[in-house]
Parts: sequence; structure tokens; C-alpha cells
Amino acid sequence: MILQLFALGGLFALAGCYALPTRDAERHMHPVYGGAAAPQQATRFKRGYMPEMAFASQRVEQYADYWRSIAHQTLEQQLESKMRPNTQLAKNVMLFLGDGMSIPTITAGRVYLGGEEKQFSFEQFPYVGLSKTYCANMQVADSACTATAYLGGVKANYGTVGVTAAVRLKDCQAQVQPESRVASIAAWAQRQGMATGLITTTSVSHASPAGVYAHAAHRDWENDADVKADNADPTICTDIASQLINGDVGRNLNVILGGGRQNFLPEHVIDPSGVFGKRKDGRNLIEEWQRQHTNSAHYVHTRRQLLELNNQTSRVLGLFAPYHMPYHLDADAVDQPTLEEMVQAALAILERQSAGRGYFLFVEGGRIDHGHHNTLALRAIDETAEFDKAVHWARTHSSVDDTLIVVTSDHSHTMSLAGYSSRKNDIFGINDGQLAADDLPYATLSYANGPGYNSNFLKEDDGAVKRKNLRSLNMKNKDFMFPTAVPLESETHGGDDVAVFASGPYSHLFTGVFEQHYIPHAMAYASCLSESRSMCSDTSITRLWSS
Repeated sequence: MILQLFALGGLFALAGCYALPTRDAERHMHPVYGGAAAPQQATRFKRGYMPEMAFASQRVEQYADYWRSIAHQTLEQQLESKMRPNTQLAKNVMLFLGDGMSIPTITAGRVYLGGEEKQFSFEQFPYVGLSKTYCANMQVADSACTATAYLGGVKANYGTVGVTAAVRLKDCQAQVQPESRVASIAAWAQRQGMATGLITTTSVSHASPAGVYAHAAHRDWENDADVKADNADPTICTDIASQLINGDVGRNLNVILGGGRQNFLPEHVIDPSGVFGKRKDGRNLIEEWQRQHTNSAHYVHTRRQLLELNNQTSRVLGLFAPYHMPYHLDADAVDQPTLEEMVQAALAILERQSAGRGYFLFVEGGRIDHGHHNTLALRAIDETAEFDKAVHWARTHSSVDDTLIVVTSDHSHTMSLAGYSSRKNDIFGINDGQLAADDLPYATLSYANGPGYNSNFLKEDDGAVKRKNLRSLNMKNKDFMFPTAVPLESETHGGDDVAVFASGPYSHLFTGVFEQHYIPHAMAYASCLSESRSMCSDTSITRLWSS
């Protein structure tokens, strides 16, 4: 038998099978960038003809003592925070969700903030864990099944929200079965007399916020027309917007802030931005909400109205866009409140309305996800920075003694941060340390799949496909679609774990690697909303469970 040996750039394949790597192969894997190579020495495996890296580290970084001092400071902080776990009752609980906020999104976001060494405020929380995000029936999750997990404590099927895995997608009859419904931590909090609220930069009837109050066999059933479009009966399977206004949990929420007006208005009604409603049943759910509540409940649709709410306000319904709220980079600062401003308004109401019994607040930075789906990395990462501002305000305006804050994501995305760029290199630019095998530069940020493929590749007359030269493109444009390997109309989610950050009472419960559906059970334990703690009390509040 004759074995053929093929040389492949320093690697060897035996009859098509991978063999042991050579020393040359190792050098190709880990190129050394000691300085600019002479033209005759430059290769595509090293620096090619890229200019020599210009970034010089700060002078102090050249000394070992600088790095040791940082390590010692971190060690002291870790010891101080870990030696005395906070086991006080969490009177208040806030869950911040960065939709699609993968770990690479956080890493790239640090550079966006000013450098690799920077941190988001939630990264300074003392406890960090990893959450496994898969659905009951899918390796890679969507925002509906994950909402059921991190809010309801149960894994569900892809595309369904607030129901068990016994409910298949679009199964209207299964949706209405009492045993199929999953109660959220907001429902648990309301049973204990706590004030509750939700905030999102998406439609308030979108998948993530729907996990707070709804039970639906399809996340897209946001209004009755959507239900009918799937040949289901909206008089049996109540749409999500209707559940928000009239459902057991929805009608008792003190705060509802986000977008989505069109799902609450009949199709003949034009909203303030000139968009027709979507409902075919003729119902105006905004007016229904106003009739349900007292004069101290207010509907608002502009930033000014939100910021001018008086201190007697008991409830607020704020719908600031026909569907999703604009990206921060596109928003009209006069009409559109920021996520931070919505959190400020919400906490003022929840603190008053809690009557000493505490509150639960869900906050979603929902458009991080949308930026990634369109491979608009600049928008996605800017939304992450805006999300962090809201977290920072909430943490600095609440007590770590009695308020638990958990920050996490529902799923990841396919964006990666790769290559051997110098420190401080523009995170939205080209890799400044290496050319690709086609002698063209490549982006530091790229996606495994998505619409960016078509905007970054050229198809020749002979059918050959070549990459565009990124130097000729304006990658700093907020609408630039970053490169992808596989062409898809919309970039997909990723299946990797996401981070969980926690601060406040029982935040030490959020360490290690755990299933996503564990999160609300741990929050409930901290706030004594769980039946696993039969009696909980501190000096200010008592919660009782009867068996």
C-alpha cells in the first residue's frame, strides 16, 4: 500500500488525514510581530506589508510592579467581597437583560469605552457565573424560550414564551391549558404584594418582556391579527398585547415602558408618529388600560411626558414608538427617553408604590440583539454601552444591603473579535497586524453568518467571488454591515454560554456554570419568593409561605 504525503504550508496530510504539525506550522499559528518585516521577508502568514504597529504601551506598563499592584488590588477586593457574603433579605430585585449580549460583545465594548483595560459597571459586580442557554428542543436559543427560563424557571421550546415544553410552536389549544402555563418571578413578586415593572427598548409585547406576563405558543402573536395570520383563534389564544393589559400579571404591573404602540391600537387608528395600528378586533388597548386604573395612572408617549410625571403617579404605561424604539444612535433626544431615563422614572414609582414590601423590575436592552442580527456591530456595541449606563444608575441609586441586581443575556451571537491587532486599535476598523491570504486586510470584528456577506464580497463576471478591500469602505458608518462567512438574510444567535453578573443580597448564588432556568429560582430565594424558604424576615419586611 502506498501512502501519499502532501505538504500544506508546513502541515502534512497523510492520505487526506491530518498528521502531526511541524515546527513551521506552529510558527504560522503564532506569528511574531517584533517589527516591520523587509519586503522580501514579508509573508501572508506574518505581517505582510502592513505598517509597523504604532501603539506604544504607557510607560508604567513596562514595569512589572505596575501589573503586580493591579493584581494585589484585585486580590484585596476579591477577599473583601467574598469573606462576608450578604445573606440579608433582598427586599428589591432587578434583572437587567442585555439581549444578545455575548461575551465578545462585552470585550469589544470595553475597547469602545476607551481601551482593553476598561470595564462596564456590571463587570465590577463581585460575583460572576455562566448560564447555559439552550431551549428544550434546540441547541441555539431564541429570546422567547430563554425568557421563559430566566423569568419563569422552566426550559421551553423555541419560539414559545411563558409555557412549558409540552406546548409546541403555534399550538393554540395547548397554550390555554392551565398546566402548560409558567408563572414568572413577576407573578411570584405580586403574590407577596411587591410592586412590579418592565422596561425595554423593543416593543413591550416582544419576546423578552412577554416572559414577564404572557403565555403564548408563538412569540409573534403580539396582536390579534398575528394570531389570525397563523390560522389560530384570538378569542381562544389571547394575543400578547391583550395579555399585558388584561392578564393577571400584566394588569397589575406598576411600570410598563418601551415601544409597540401599533399592537395596542386598532388598524383604523393612527398613532402620534403617523403609523396605523395593527389590531383587527377594533380594540384600543391603551384606552382600556386607562379605564382600568385611577387618575394617578398615566399613559405617556414622549420623553418629556415621562420626565414630567408627578410624584403621585402610581402606574405608568409608556409607549414611545410604533414598534421598537430607535437605536440610541438614531434616537430623537427630545421625544425618545434613554434606557437610563426610563429606569430613573420607573424606580421613583416602584419605590413609592412598594409600600415597604419591595419591588421587582425587569429591564431589557433589546436592540443589542437587533444590531447583531443585521451585522451592525457599531450599533450593537453602542447599545451595550447605553445598557450599562442604566445598570450603573440603578446600582448607584440603590442599596447593596437590600437590593439584588442581576445582569445577564438571553443568548449570544456569532460575532467574534479576532486577529493580532495592536492595543487601542480601532475596534470597528481593520486588523492592523496581519493581511489575509488574499493579501487584503480583514476586520477585527466579523460574524459567522448574516447579511454582511453581500456588502463585503464582489462577484466577478466569471463567477469568482472576491473580498472587497476594506480600506475602501467606511467601516465607521453606523450602517456598515460587518463581514460574514456565510450569507444569510439575518445573522443567527450563537449557542455559547453567556455571563451572569450579580451584586447585592445572595449574589454569591450566581457563581459557577448553571442552567439558565436556575436564575429566577436563585433570585426568588434571595427575596424569599420561593417556597423552599417557608418563612423569611428582616427588620423591615416579612414574607410568609404556607404549605
